[in-house]
Amino acid sequence: MRALLQRVSRASVTVEGVVTGEIGAGLLILVCAMQGDSEAEAERLAAKIGKLRIFKDAGGKMNLSVKDAGGAALVVSQFTLGADLRGNRPGFSYAAPPDLAKRLYEDFSARIAAQGIAVQNGIFGADMDVALNNDGPVTIWMDTADL
Repeated sequence: MRALLQRVSRASVTVEGVVTGEIGAGLLILVCAMQGDSEAEAERLAAKIGKLRIFKDAGGKMNLSVKDAGGAALVVSQFTLGADLRGNRPGFSYAAPPDLAKRLYEDFSARIAAQGIAVQNGIFGADMDVALNNDGPVTIWMDTADL
């Protein structure tokens, strides 16, 4: 699985004019299930993100996890993270098929919540308007192939 994390002061997702997910300080997590992924990758990615110390402590150092900092997570499916960029028009065959991708997206989101982190979600497969205020800015790319 792949994820792009953005530490945010706030973020939201709107679908057809309706806000479907909204958080204050925390993480916007754009996530993509890849071909061959399973619940094992969802578990590994969620565990790493839950422990990732990218929030400031009292001394201003990045020593706190999202949970330690009292933050939330806005989890949004994003199949374009699986882009094949060999040509000028991206292909998306590296991304998992929609039925598997949806199951792993939901599993990943549940695993983040199981760590005691408040979770909001986008709507899988929807055309979403994602708004965010990147804090830092802090943006981190993750791929379970590298963990």
